[in-house]
Amino acid sequence: MEYRQLGSSGLKVSTLCLGAMTFGEPDEKSMMHNLAADQATSFKMIDRALDAGVNFIDTADIYGNDGLSERVLGNWFEQSKRRDRVVLATKFRFKMWDGPNGSGASRVHIVRTVEDSLRRLKTDRIELYQIHMQDLDTPEEETLRALDDLVRAGKVLYLGCSNYAAYRLTDSLWLSKSLGLERFVSLQAQYSLVVRELEREHVPLCEKFGLGILTWSPLASGFLSGKYKKDAPPPAGSRLDKLKDWFKGFDTPRNWKTLAALEATAKELGTTTTAVALRWLIQKPAVTSVIMGVRTLQQLDDNLKAGELVLPAEVIKRLDEVSAFELGYPYDFMKRIQGRW
Repeated sequence: MEYRQLGSSGLKVSTLCLGAMTFGEPDEKSMMHNLAADQATSFKMIDRALDAGVNFIDTADIYGNDGLSERVLGNWFEQSKRRDRVVLATKFRFKMWDGPNGSGASRVHIVRTVEDSLRRLKTDRIELYQIHMQDLDTPEEETLRALDDLVRAGKVLYLGCSNYAAYRLTDSLWLSKSLGLERFVSLQAQYSLVVRELEREHVPLCEKFGLGILTWSPLASGFLSGKYKKDAPPPAGSRLDKLKDWFKGFDTPRNWKTLAALEATAKELGTTTTAVALRWLIQKPAVTSVIMGVRTLQQLDDNLKAGELVLPAEVIKRLDEVSAFELGYPYDFMKRIQGRW
């Protein structure tokens, strides 16, 4: 397993991160109902991942019902006695209780959510605390000052953000620098062979200012796993069978062409489409770690193959070209004039 520094920080994390969104069996109110693993299977997956060299686990207070994912992970910490082997990341922002302050990134919300997460996780600190999405109703300075206080108190060690617009992230980094506050060291964002819009603004921003990119949905909700076929319905029980609107979004000529190239590459290299799709991301310079969302040990083992794979430069180039997307203005204008943007 390869380890990289998270952005410009000194924290080292594995290039594969175990995503905990599937930990625990939530009820029908959750989008993960019937798409997750029970606690016993979750424990086995954590053990298997750590034994393979993974040292990074990502969760969020909103995953499952009433912090279910965090509770399962906390139970594993308590039973395994392996807490110190894990770089723990969790997130806050979305609605966790009733009332006007039950969601958001205000100081009052943050102070409560961190204590709730620490209690559920049965730990005294969170290595990486991330805001799950920018909050347009809360000044960024208020959010940053509250997070800075958590670092000073030792409850949180590093800060990250997720699902931020590039303009907001730039403003946040400037505020942190000018006010002497702790800054974000990472950006967690959707990135895959079929969702590459991050490359317009966020990738160059993160490279310039030293943020490590943590990719979520690297297999596009399973679309890139190889189990979906053109002109055929999603397999029964699959995530995109339940989330049919998501499947419609992936059902485009460009994406099927990308999937075909991915499958051909996997066959050529004697590996799986999953491993190639994940490795394509790992070999992107701005990416620190790729978050694996799995619900079975077989899926985990398939994902772990990406840690041992190396894609030749010509394969990266081929996949880049087949999955190329429309840049739009002004990026296409700049690329036409200077060959890059």
